[in-house]
Amino acid sequence: MRKLLLNSTAIASVAAITASITAVTASVALADVSISAFTEFTYTSRSSQVTANDGTSTSSDSEIAFTFSNKTDSGLTVSFTAELEADEGTATMDEGSFSISGGFGKVVLGQNDGAADNYGFNSSDLIAEDQGAVPTSASIGASTDVVTNDTRKIAYHLPAMGGFTAGVSHMNSGNTGATDQTEVGAKYVMEAGGNTITINGSSTTTEATTTDTDQQSMGITMVSGNLSFNLGQGTYQAVDEDRSSQGAAVSYKMGNGMTVGAYTFKSEDDLDAGEEYSQSGVEASYTIAAGLTAVVNVDDYDYKAATTADTDGTSVADSGTISSLTIKASF
Repeated sequence: MRKLLLNSTAIASVAAITASITAVTASVALADVSISAFTEFTYTSRSSQVTANDGTSTSSDSEIAFTFSNKTDSGLTVSFTAELEADEGTATMDEGSFSISGGFGKVVLGQNDGAADNYGFNSSDLIAEDQGAVPTSASIGASTDVVTNDTRKIAYHLPAMGGFTAGVSHMNSGNTGATDQTEVGAKYVMEAGGNTITINGSSTTTEATTTDTDQQSMGITMVSGNLSFNLGQGTYQAVDEDRSSQGAAVSYKMGNGMTVGAYTFKSEDDLDAGEEYSQSGVEASYTIAAGLTAVVNVDDYDYKAATTADTDGTSVADSGTISSLTIKASF
C-alpha cells in the first residue's frame, strides 16, 4: 500500500513538472527572435580643389539588428529591437527601443528614429549610394530630408487608414528642456492609372534658448513598372541659417539584376549671401547574388562659399568629382 502511495505521488510530481515545462515552453514559443545584418565596403576616388579632400580612400559600414517580438493574450504585439554598429574595430549600440502595437496604432519608446525619419522624404532616396559630399566646415546641407538622430524619445503612429499613415514623436532633452525636439510626419500612397504614387511630408522643431531650429521636407514619388521618379524640396531655419533645397531622381530596373539611376540636387542659404551647393550623379547597381550587390557611382559637386562674413566658420569653396565602388551584403 505504501509503495502504491509513493508511486502515485511520484507520478503526480512528474505530471506537475511536465505541465510546468509545457507551460513554460508554450510561453517561450510565443516569442519570435530574428537577427539581421548588413555590411558594405567602399573605395572612393575624389578630385577636389581642396588638397585635403583630393585623393583616394576606403570606408565601411556594418550593423547587426536583434529583434524580439511577443504577442499577448489580449492581442497586443510587444517588440524590442537593438541595433549594434559593428565597424572599424568598434561595437556600439546605435538604437535600442521597444514598441507596443495593436488596433490603436503603435507606440515606440527608446532610442530610435522619430516620425520625421519614418515618413520623411529625400530626393535621392532612389539612389542607393549618393555621396552627399558637402565640404568640411560648410553648414549647408546636401539633402532635402530633415536631419534628426536616434536620441531617446517617445513616438506614436496612427493605424493605417487606407493609404494614409502618420506619426508624431517627442524627444525630452532633460530637466531644463532647452533642446526638446518634436517631429511629425505623414505619408499617403495611392494607385492611379496603373502607377503607384506616394506623397511624403515631415516637420521637425528643436527648441533653443534664442532661435529654434525648424526643418520641413515634402516630396512625391511615382512608380510605373520598372521606372521610378521623384521630386522634392526641403527647408532649414536656425541661427544664421535660412536654407532651401530642391532635388529630383530617377531609377530604372533593367530586369537582369541591374538598376540604373540619376539624380540632381541644389541648396542655397538666403542668410549667407552667395552660399550655394549643387550636386548631380549617376549610379549603376548590380545584384551579384541574393544579398550581394555591387554599386558604382559618379558624382559631380560644386560648393560656392558665402561672399559675406559667415558666423558658421571658415567654409571654403570647392568643386570636383567623386567616383566610388561599393560592395554590399545583407543577411
